[in-house]
Amino acid sequence: MTQEKKKIDHAPMVYFNVQGSDLVIDNRTMSQIACIAGQTPFYVYDRRVILDKIRLFRAHIPKRIHLHYAMKANPHPALVSFVAEHVEGLDIASQGELPVALATKTHPEDISFAGPGKTEREIKAAIAAGIILNIESLTELDRALRIGTELGLSPQLAVRVNPDFELKSSGMKMGGGPKQFGIDAEIVPQVIKQIAASNATFVGLHIFSGSQNLKPEAIIDAHNKTFALAERLVKESGCSLQKLNIGGGFGIPYFPGESHLDLQPIGENLERLIQQYDAVFSKTELIIELGRYLVGECGLYVSSIVDKKVSRDHTFLITDGGLHHHLSNSGNFGQVIRKNYPVVIANRMGATTTENVSVVGPLCTPLDILADKMTLPVAEIGDLIAVYQSGAYGKSASPARFLSHPDVVELFL
Repeated sequence: MTQEKKKIDHAPMVYFNVQGSDLVIDNRTMSQIACIAGQTPFYVYDRRVILDKIRLFRAHIPKRIHLHYAMKANPHPALVSFVAEHVEGLDIASQGELPVALATKTHPEDISFAGPGKTEREIKAAIAAGIILNIESLTELDRALRIGTELGLSPQLAVRVNPDFELKSSGMKMGGGPKQFGIDAEIVPQVIKQIAASNATFVGLHIFSGSQNLKPEAIIDAHNKTFALAERLVKESGCSLQKLNIGGGFGIPYFPGESHLDLQPIGENLERLIQQYDAVFSKTELIIELGRYLVGECGLYVSSIVDKKVSRDHTFLITDGGLHHHLSNSGNFGQVIRKNYPVVIANRMGATTTENVSVVGPLCTPLDILADKMTLPVAEIGDLIAVYQSGAYGKSASPARFLSHPDVVELFL
């Protein structure tokens, strides 16, 4: 085992405190939080971090822009209930998320449902609940209109647009070219006219072109094109908008060399766009829908080291947690070339003696990696591994039943 003194290289980690050698949340060490959880592994989410991110958004984004939370990022009920108290609306991506959204104080007209392939059962649930359905295909439109008639209700419909542009430098591109998401922009005007002539209520447009972006200039470019596209669709359809959801795309730093997104130029550009398009959208509710940006940095994934071994001069820390709980951290959720999330030894913060190790989970697959060839403080069996940036796309985005290991616990503090 080679020990060395070396600066630990990682993405920015600014939202959690350290007391002595311990990483803490709400003045509790990870060992104490493990006692509350009753086990490792566990996820722990810090509400104060969420409030900090919402305050940052409010400080830079014009007040005309309402903030919605995309529940797919993290549908944990306690977290959703808290976030709902501080934003203007929620977006769900399945019927399974609907009861969680309805349990909050959010009005149904401020809850939207997006996602391709909505089943008749899901469409019926959305119409019965009175929430907004983001229509993503002509089939969905036909189903919604028929089900509305069967139920004797007027569906609240918005059209999710597949724009003729994409969000450049985006982690996941959700628009531009052939996509399973939304209705192609060129046929949206006729779809709007069909809704307006039906038993349904046309609510507005949802234009979402990409996610996980850290470049203000790319987001500004997408916003410019989104407002221009929305204006064109309004003019071509002859219908005004109650709501215009311009999507999200705001990213958070995960990897070495990445920095936090600068919201100031984005907010300044949005203020300019609001004034430029005032004649068209003065009575339209303007919405930005964010998930990862609001909750991604509020969470830690914590597991215990159960074994430490050296194989051909390389040290492995083997934990009781892994990709079955945190697929995105393993690199198997969108990474082309795997890079390490910020990882620390939660009970050895500030230690100066380090070693180069790989942190792996207990699963019978070489894909089960928490940190690969990373410089960390020298650790022992029983120490706690904490993975930062774990508040979004964690438990709910992972194959929990893979190899039938125990479930992970979630705590909201």
